Amino acid sequence: MGMEITTEATYSAYVAKDTKVGRSDKKDEKTESKSKADANEAAVYEKSQPEKKATYSINRMSPEDRAKLVDQLKADAEARESRLLSLVNEMFGKQAKTFANATDMWRELASGNFEVDPETRAQAQKDISEDGYYGVKQTSQRMFDFACAIAGDDVDKMKEMQKAMQKGFDMAGGTWGRKLPDICYETLDAANKMFDDYYKSHGVSE
Repeated sequence: MGMEITTEATYSAYVAKDTKVGRSDKKDEKTESKSKADANEAAVYEKSQPEKKATYSINRMSPEDRAKLVDQLKADAEARESRLLSLVNEMFGKQAKTFANATDMWRELASGNFEVDPETRAQAQKDISEDGYYGVKQTSQRMFDFACAIAGDDVDKMKEMQKAMQKGFDMAGGTWGRKLPDICYETLDAANKMFDDYYKSHGVSE
């Protein structure tokens, strides 16, 4: 009898211990599983995300600022044109006068009693020669170089300069009061040829 009680008590104690241990193990497994989940969640949270590139925002101009910019660009274009126009007008005027001094044209323009002294005529003839300062080659080159200096390496602005050169030529004719000498037309043609070559070198037509 006493043996049965002892055995039963021992069995009950064993079962109780086993149950407790089982619960403890389950609790530990649950805790461990939760810890792993937390760890995974932390890992996901702490994972470095690729940085987003800042969106480029365009600074939109107000209508007033845009109008001011347009006016400024127009003023700049007009200033560029005015500078070349003035230069071309002056150059063709001086070229025509030099040509007149070098020939008998000046007498025709001076209504009769006007003689160019030998020294002036000799210098004028030198100046309008092929390699002279007012010859076709140098005069056309100066006009083209001045246009390049104003426009920079900008095809559209060079086209503006070419138009300004033509206007300057027309103005010089008006100032001269009659058809300009042939040397002036030859010079204009030579300068236009330089513009054409410039456009071709940039792969565009005039």
